[in-house]
Amino acid sequence: MNPVARIGLLIAAIALVAAAPWVGIPLPPLFSEALNAPGSLNLLALCFVFGALALSYDIIFGFAGLLSFGHALYFATGVYVGAIALTSWHLGLPQAIAVTLVISIILPLVVGAVCLRVRDIQFAMVTLAFAQAGSILVMQNPFGLTGGEEGLALGANVLPSFLTGVENTRNLYWIALALLVAVCAIGWWSVNSSPGRVWQAIRENERRVEVIGLNPYLYKLGAFVLSSFLASAAGFVYLLIEGSASPDVTTASFTLVLLVMVVLGGVGTLWGAVLGGMVYEYLDFRLVVLSNATGVQSLPAFLRIPLSEPLFILGVLFIILVLFVPGGLAGALRRLNPAFLASSGSH
Repeated sequence: MNPVARIGLLIAAIALVAAAPWVGIPLPPLFSEALNAPGSLNLLALCFVFGALALSYDIIFGFAGLLSFGHALYFATGVYVGAIALTSWHLGLPQAIAVTLVISIILPLVVGAVCLRVRDIQFAMVTLAFAQAGSILVMQNPFGLTGGEEGLALGANVLPSFLTGVENTRNLYWIALALLVAVCAIGWWSVNSSPGRVWQAIRENERRVEVIGLNPYLYKLGAFVLSSFLASAAGFVYLLIEGSASPDVTTASFTLVLLVMVVLGGVGTLWGAVLGGMVYEYLDFRLVVLSNATGVQSLPAFLRIPLSEPLFILGVLFIILVLFVPGGLAGALRRLNPAFLASSGSH
């Protein structure tokens, strides 16, 4: 398929997805309601957010070769800075977005400058330490800003009216879709740019990059800041959808979930990471419904107990995929259609 046709197909697909709020067709068993029902649109919006978040992690992990255990810190930055700006600082939505974006650049620039002084497992441990520090800070509820264990809920009058109420779920859906499209475009452009080629060279052999006269530290810092910034943008949109900030998004285990999403979709494939993030979030939500279904609850205990735990099912599916489908979902599709990834930026 030539590039023009591929771009046209992509635009048509985006337009089709954007039209979902007007499609009242029931899609069992994918959704328990019609496609344009608030519950379905909310689930799809969350899938878009986590698809964008997984792509942001794939930039640093899949393309720059940096195993970070602290990526949750930057998603949480978007969530909590946005919530604090809206509730405690009483800023309007545009001002809250601006403040969040500025902090989302400064924080990873400072943290990355420190973490990237070391490599490999030391780098992973230092990023984990910063993430843990951020999680502890949130739980300590400094100056009453973060809400501690209870989190921080957005008030009824904090957001504009077009973003509140069940009837406006479609607006949040479109915002989440716009986020995903923007993150995909930025991700594709970045990994196919000159710095992106250097990231991939660093991933393969950092010493060789040094020998040809380039400074790997600066390129890795650029990848670190970009991926963290995109994660914070996803965090802010997540805040708008959920209407609250929860300390769950600050934990190290949340970063491990991101790692699972990327491996599930396919490391270093961009669109594979997006697919992995969306599939994981969808299954995480739908398996809860399945675990409470009458059919599952009526099974013998040796089947009912494990099938009642969504994380158990996700874990089994992940193990099967890793063992029998190398390269994740992207690898499976590549084997079905070798030309499918011709311009995806995968390696």
